[in-house]
Formats: sequence, C-alpha cells, structure tokens
Amino acid sequence: MKKFKFKLEKLLDINIKEEDESKLKYTKAQDEKRIVERNLNRLEENYKKYSDITRAGDVISQKITINYLSTLTQSIKLTDEKLKEEEKKVIEAQNDLIEKQIKRKSLEILKEKEMEKVRKEEERIEQIRNDEFALYAYIRNNVNVS
Repeated sequence: MKKFKFKLEKLLDINIKEEDESKLKYTKAQDEKRIVERNLNRLEENYKKYSDITRAGDVISQKITINYLSTLTQSIKLTDEKLKEEEKKVIEAQNDLIEKQIKRKSLEILKEKEMEKVRKEEERIEQIRNDEFALYAYIRNNVNVS
C-alpha cells in the first residue's frame, strides 16, 4: 500500500493541539475551583468554631468574636460568589473541550473513511491485475494444449 496522505492532516494536527490546550484550561479551571472550595470550607469551619459567643468570657472578647464572625460572614459570601464564578469557568472550559473533541473526532473519522476508500481502491486494482495474470496464464496454457 502506497503512502496515504490525508489532505486535512494539518487541520487535524491543529485541532489536536487546540484540544490539548483546552484540556489544560479545563484542568486549570477545576484546580482553581477546588482551591476556592477548600478556602470556603475553611472559612465555614472557622465560623462554626467561633460561633458560640458564650465561650468568650468577658464582654471585650465577645465583641472581638462578633466582629470576627461578621468578617467571616462577609468572607464566606465573597468566597461563595467566587466559587460560583469558578463553576461557570469550569462549565465553559468543559463545553469548549467537548467542542474541540467533536471537531477532532470528526476529522479522524473522515481520515479513516478516506483511508478505507484508498485501501479498497488499491485492493480492487490488485484484484484486476491478479485476474489479468490468471487470464494470461489460462490463455498460455490453452494455446500450448491446442
């Protein structure tokens, strides 16, 4: 079989490269989301830890605890908003990755079909040659018999 050359090979290579870049973006987005989730969990744990104001003995300690809880509440809200943004980024990156995978797969399927078409054509040509050789052998044998 002669060397098969796919006309859209460069485009396929570009799509593979874009898909790899998209995978990296998706992984990075997931990592950033996990970091924000861990931060949010840590803030919520701190809030639960200090939410019992009665543990603070004197009034000054209670005021400090109340201020700290207020700050934690604000931080939790901001971190929760950031988490939602990161989730959107993850979804966008995932959709982009899926789109790039579909493009790559489509080109690979085209390449496989074209390879199969070329292979079948070569098999057909080889079969025609074999038939000709068989015909020549038959004619040669029948001429010698006569």
